[in-house]
Amino acid sequence: MSRYRILLSLLLLAGILYPATLPDFKLKDLNNQWNSVHELRGTSLTVIDFWATWCKPCLRALPELNRLSAEFYGQGVRFIGVSTDSPRNSAKVKPVVLANGLEYPVLRDENSEYASRLNITAIPTLLIINANGEIVYRHQGFSPGDEILLRAKLNQLLTDSK
Repeated sequence: MSRYRILLSLLLLAGILYPATLPDFKLKDLNNQWNSVHELRGTSLTVIDFWATWCKPCLRALPELNRLSAEFYGQGVRFIGVSTDSPRNSAKVKPVVLANGLEYPVLRDENSEYASRLNITAIPTLLIINANGEIVYRHQGFSPGDEILLRAKLNQLLTDSK
């Protein structure tokens, strides 16, 4: 098999494993109301954070993401949290959101169906979606300082879209 065919096969496989565009979905919010991600999206960029209450890096990321959400709100960037907590742990989600003062919407993916559709294999995983619905950035994990990298990435993507 030629190198070209191998490369093409790998690119096709990558498209299957990581969708190029964000499929719409509806999940319940903390008040048990159905919400569509497409309805919650930003006009410029959308940051979607897949997290869980039992995940220590996730919990460290929440206050940083909340600050970034407020910082970039005026530029058409919206943040959406997606809790992947199981039904057994779902009662812990709202207290964590309130304790961290999260000002962006948090949805529940209790069976990880949506996370699976996006091939989210580890949490936290953060996606950035552009105005065309394309997934333009994916980041797994959270360590102190990642918020600086995320801020730089958001600024770069906002500059590139002008």
